[in-house]
Amino acid sequence: MQTVSKFLQATLVGLILCTGASLVHAAPQHGLAMHGDLKYPAEFTHFSYANPDAPKGGRFRTSTLGTFDSFNPFLVRGNPAAGLGNIWDTLMTPSADEPFSQYGLLAESVEVAPDQSEATFTLRENARWHDGKPVTPEDVIWSFETLRDKGQPFYRAYYAGVTAVEKTGPRQVRFQFAHGGNPELPLIIGQLVVLPKHWWSERDFSKTTLEPPLGSGPYRIASFEPGRSITYERADNYWGANLPVNRGRHNADTLQIDYYRDGTVALEAFKAGEYDFRPENMSKAWATSYDIPAVDDGRLIRREVPNGRPSGMQAFVMNTRRPIFKDARVRQALTEVFDFPWSNQALFYGQYTRTRSYFDNSDLAATGLPEGAELRVLEAVRDQIPPEVFTDVYDPPTTDGSGNIRANLKTAHTLLGEAGWKINPDTRRLTHTADGKTLDFEILLVAPEFERVVLPFKKNLERLGINVTVRTVDAAQYRRRMDSFDFDMIVGTFGQSLSPGNEQRDYWGSAFAQQNGSRNLIGIEDPAVDTLIEGIVRAPTRADLVARVRALDRVLQWNHWVIPQWHIAHDRIAYWNKFGMPDTVPLMGVQTDTWWIDPQRNKALGNAKQ
Repeated sequence: MQTVSKFLQATLVGLILCTGASLVHAAPQHGLAMHGDLKYPAEFTHFSYANPDAPKGGRFRTSTLGTFDSFNPFLVRGNPAAGLGNIWDTLMTPSADEPFSQYGLLAESVEVAPDQSEATFTLRENARWHDGKPVTPEDVIWSFETLRDKGQPFYRAYYAGVTAVEKTGPRQVRFQFAHGGNPELPLIIGQLVVLPKHWWSERDFSKTTLEPPLGSGPYRIASFEPGRSITYERADNYWGANLPVNRGRHNADTLQIDYYRDGTVALEAFKAGEYDFRPENMSKAWATSYDIPAVDDGRLIRREVPNGRPSGMQAFVMNTRRPIFKDARVRQALTEVFDFPWSNQALFYGQYTRTRSYFDNSDLAATGLPEGAELRVLEAVRDQIPPEVFTDVYDPPTTDGSGNIRANLKTAHTLLGEAGWKINPDTRRLTHTADGKTLDFEILLVAPEFERVVLPFKKNLERLGINVTVRTVDAAQYRRRMDSFDFDMIVGTFGQSLSPGNEQRDYWGSAFAQQNGSRNLIGIEDPAVDTLIEGIVRAPTRADLVARVRALDRVLQWNHWVIPQWHIAHDRIAYWNKFGMPDTVPLMGVQTDTWWIDPQRNKALGNAKQ
C-alpha cells in the first residue's frame, strides 16, 4: 500500500443469503488491519503518541524548495503547493504506531466481505465541508471516479481492482472489487481523498487553479503568494476536531510554508529564525552548519530520532527507454564506478549506509539466498529472471574508499566490451561496434547541492570513455521532464511502506511504463516483474507478503536498473525551542502534527532573540 499509510485487514464475518444470489455482509468495524489485529479498540480516545490535552494556538513555520502554481495536487500538470493535504479529509486515516492499520475519519465504520470482494463505508452524520454542507455518498463516488479518470496515472493503477461504486444508503457507499482475496483494496479505498462534488461542478477539474479549494479537513488556505509562500489557518468549527484519531493533533492555529529557490539560502534563513522547523537532508549541513550560538545555548535544537520506516531506494535511475541503457551489462558497468565509500567519507562525513535493497531498514529486504516460500515464488518465474537471483547474494560494488577504483574500472570495461562498447583509439571514447555511436548521456538534477555528489561520479565515468553532461534545472522544468520521461539519468527516490501493494504497479508495472506522469521512471516492461507484483497484491498473510516482496526485491536488484546510493535509519531534525511534544515517538518516526506551541518556551525564545 502507498507510503504514508499502510494498513492491516481485520477479520470480518457474516453472511446473508438473498434472492437468487449470495450477498456478503459483515459487522461494521471502526478500523482495518491488513494482516492482524488493530492496536486501538472501538472505544479508544486518542492515539498513544498524541497528547489529548495539548494546547491549541500559535504559528508553525516550515519551508520547502522550488515553486508552486496550483492548488490541484491530483493532476500531472502544474506544481501543487505544499501542505494541501491539510485541506481534505479521507474516509479513514492511519495510525503512525502500527505498520498497516487505519481508523475511521469521514467514515464512522467499514464493512468488508469475508472474501474481500467488496467494502461498504458508512459516513459520519456530522461530517461537513467548510461551507457547512454535509459530506455525502455522492461526494465519495464523484471523488473516486474523477481521480481515477482525470487524475494522475497513479490513481488508475491504485484503483485498478475496483469494478463498481454505488450508493447503498443515505450515508453508505459500497465499492465492489474485480476479485476477492486482495486484502489491501479496502484499505486503499479508505485512503480516498473525498472532494466536494457541488464545488467542483462549477469548475474544470482537469485544469490547474490558484482558487483556494473547498475542503473538509482541519485547515483551509488563509493567504498565499504564488511561488513564494502559503499560509493555512485552522478551519472554524472543524467537524472532526474531537474524533479519537484527531485528538491531540493539528494544534497550531496557522501553518506557514515559505518557498526558497536555493537550499543554502533556506538553511541560512532557518538559522536566522525565519522559520521554525527543518528536516535536514544534507549531511554536510548537519555536520558543519549548526555550530552557532543558538545551538550552544539551547534556543535551537538538533535531534536524531530513530524510525522504523523502510528506507526505500534512492539511486541514480537509468531510463531504459533510452537505447544505451537497455543492456543490463551497461547498467551494471555504470554501477561499478560509483565510489560510495569515498563519497561517504569525503562528502557525507560518514553519516550514511549504502543501500542494497529496495526495502532496507525493514524485514522486507531480501538477505542471503532465497529459500522456503520465497524460493517457491521465484521458481515460478525462473526462466524469466537473471540466474544470479538463485546463486548470489546481491551487494553493490564497493571500494577501499581511497579514490583508487582501478579494479572497478577494469570490471566495468569488461562488461562494456561484452555489450559491444570498445574504446576508439583515436578519440579515446567508448564507441559501439555495431553502429559507431559514442556512449553519451545527461544526468539531470533539480538541486544544485547534488552537483558535488555527481561530479566525482562523472569523472569516473569519463575514465571509461563515457561523455557525461550534468544539467541542473528549476523545479517546474524538472517535473515536466519527469512526467514525460525526458531524461537519461536522474537521482530518483522510490519510497516504500511496511506493507507494499498496489502502488508497486505504478513503480515497476509494464502497463505504466509508457504512461506520462507514472512513477515507472525506469521504464520497466518485464512479465516476471508483473507476475511478482500481482503476487504481492494478493498476499493472504503477512508471511506471504514478506516472502513475495523479498522475491521482487531480488529481481529488481539483479536487473541493475538503478545505481543504489545511501540511507539513514533516523530522522535528522532541527527546530527552534518553542514546541512541546509527546514523549512517545511512534514507529513511523517524527509526527509534527502532534507538536504544539509551548507558551512559556515561545515567550522565552522571543525574549532571547530580542
